[in-house]
Amino acid sequence: MSEQREQKHKKAMQKQKASVDASIALATEERGIALLLTGDGKGKSSSAFGMVMRALGYDQKVGVVQFIKGVILSGEEMYLRKHCPQVEFYQMGTGFTWDTQDRSGDIAAAERTWAVAKSMLTNPAFDLVILDELTYMLSFDYLNHDEVLTTISQRPKEQSVVVTGRGGGKALQTIMDTVSEVKEIKHAYTAGIKARHGVDY
Repeated sequence: MSEQREQKHKKAMQKQKASVDASIALATEERGIALLLTGDGKGKSSSAFGMVMRALGYDQKVGVVQFIKGVILSGEEMYLRKHCPQVEFYQMGTGFTWDTQDRSGDIAAAERTWAVAKSMLTNPAFDLVILDELTYMLSFDYLNHDEVLTTISQRPKEQSVVVTGRGGGKALQTIMDTVSEVKEIKHAYTAGIKARHGVDY
């Protein structure tokens, strides 16, 4: 690499560092965050469980509540139950709503599951709470929107919450600090490839 190219690279990196440092200096508020992982692509729950591992690395107290899932065992469930008993883990246990085809039963199950989630969201002992697939409960009108949004907004100051799932409405996006959309470019399933242990569940 020529000296001229080396100097050009160094100058560009110095400019980038100054920009990054300036952004870091502007972030002065210390509190938990509310994060929404949405979109039609794969990886929303996977990202949330990555944050579970990150929080456990700091010996933080973690709660996980899964809406929709629970009939078929998942890798994350098996791992947490076997290796991370300190994580409070709860599943609605009814499976996918298109399988149950029982709206009243699904609403009752959603309300029971929300009661568990709400107890975590009002407990300052929890550093991180994962509400996996909660958005569907809002989209299907299984839960009271105002209660859910208010509870998330009024959770303990130091607590962070991660909500996953498609949709959920503009009001949910508005109260979140960070909203990330996972976009599907292509998916193996549409090409006829079966879901795989360790990758999809």
